[in-house]
Amino acid sequence: MKLTLRQMEIFLNVVASGHLTNVAKEMNLSQSAVSMSIKEMENILGRPLFDRINKKLVLNEMGRAFHKEIEPIFKKLSDIEYEFQNSENKGMIRVGASTTIVDYLMPSIICSYMSSYPDVKISLKEGNTKEISELIKSGEIDVGFVEGFVSGSDIIKEQIGVDELIVVTSQEELAKPCYIDELAKKRWVLREEGSGTREVFLNYIKDKVDELNIFFELGHTESIKSILMNRECLTCISKISVESELAEGKLYRIPVKNFECKRDFLMIYHKDKYHSTLFDKFVFFSKKLMLQMLEGDTTLQFKNR
Repeated sequence: MKLTLRQMEIFLNVVASGHLTNVAKEMNLSQSAVSMSIKEMENILGRPLFDRINKKLVLNEMGRAFHKEIEPIFKKLSDIEYEFQNSENKGMIRVGASTTIVDYLMPSIICSYMSSYPDVKISLKEGNTKEISELIKSGEIDVGFVEGFVSGSDIIKEQIGVDELIVVTSQEELAKPCYIDELAKKRWVLREEGSGTREVFLNYIKDKVDELNIFFELGHTESIKSILMNRECLTCISKISVESELAEGKLYRIPVKNFECKRDFLMIYHKDKYHSTLFDKFVFFSKKLMLQMLEGDTTLQFKNR
C-alpha cells in the first residue's frame, strides 16, 4: 500500500475546507506541501479526485467515491489511536499458570478481573511449572503463575503466597499418625516430571526416604484424585485442591509426623518485559486476590483503579 495515513488526513481536511490555505494553516503545513500531497495521492490512484473550480477544490465523481470509502476507515483508525492513547483498561494479557493454580485459583481471579475490566481480554495457557517457564522465556506469554522451582537468570520471580502439600488417601485405615518412611512402600500416584508439586515433594523427602514406590504418574490433579478414590494408593497434593473431598470424607489426610512440606506460589515474567499500565494493573489485581484466596479471605472487592 502506497497511500499514507497522512495523505488521507490531508485529503479529508481539503474536502471539508475546499481551500488549501485553510488546511495548511490548520495542519501547520505549507500550502505547497498540502498541494503536493494531493497530487501524489492522485498520481498513486492514477486519476484526479478534484475539479479546480474558481480557485477551489471540488470533489469530482471519482473523488466522491474515494471519499465515501476512506472516511469511515480513517475515523475508525483515529478512534483506535485515541482509545489506546487514553485508555489503560483495554487490550489483551497472555497468562500462563501451572495446573494447580489453573484449576483452583485462576478461574476466580480472571472472572473477578474481567468483571472490573470488561474491555480486557485474557488468554490463558495451562502447563506444568517447567512448561510455563519456557513460555515466559520464549515471550509467548506475558506473565506466569507457578509453584515449585524456577530456574533462569532471565526470569523475574515474585513470591505471592505459600501453599501446603499434604499426604492423602481414600483408605480411612491409613489416616493415622506415622512417619513418611513408613509409607514409602505403599503405592504412590504422583504428578508427571516437570510438575512443581512432584518436584517440591520429592526434594523434601529425599533425606527421609531411600526409595518411593511410585506406581502411577499423571499430568493432572483431578486425574490423581480420581485414581485415589478407586485404588488403594496415596499421594502428596496441594491442600487447596482437596479441601472439598476432605470435608466430604471422600479423602483422608494422613497426619505424617515431622512433615511440613510447603512451597511458594510464584509470579514470573521475563526480565525484559515492558511494564505497561495494563500489565501492572493485572499483576497487582492477581497478586492481591491470590493471596486472599490462599489465606481464606474472599471479602475484599476490587474496583476499577
